[in-house]
Formats: sequence, structure tokens, C-alpha cells
Amino acid sequence: MDVIPLLVLISLGLVAIGVAFFLWSVRLGDHEHADRLALLPLEDDPAGTPPAARPPAVPVPNPSTPREQEP
Repeated sequence: MDVIPLLVLISLGLVAIGVAFFLWSVRLGDHEHADRLALLPLEDDPAGTPPAARPPAVPVPNPSTPREQEP
């Protein structure tokens, strides 16, 4: 039963750290543009990257069309 006060202190410390990080995030305003940040990796043409420097697109096979069989 000596471990229960220790666990309570550790859990209160973790809660305090979580609240501190939440308040820090709200203060910075990170939550206001979360939708834009979530879609950022899907952007087609990153700024400053010329088309020749990008890797070639790999065609994705369509599973609904039958594949041609090789003889």
C-alpha cells in the first residue's frame, strides 16, 4: 500500500504536464490552422521545387479493370 501515494503523485505530475502543454498550444494558436496543417503533406507542388527535380509519378493499377495477360 506504500506505492499508492507514489502513483498518485506521478499521475498528478503527468496531468500537470499535459495541461501545461495544452495551454502552451492554445497560447501559440496551433489549433487554429490544424486543418491546413493536416492537408499539407498532400500538396502537389511544393514551393520552390522545379518539376524536373520531383520524382516521376508511378502509375497505380486500377483493380476494377482486368489486367492484360502476357503470352
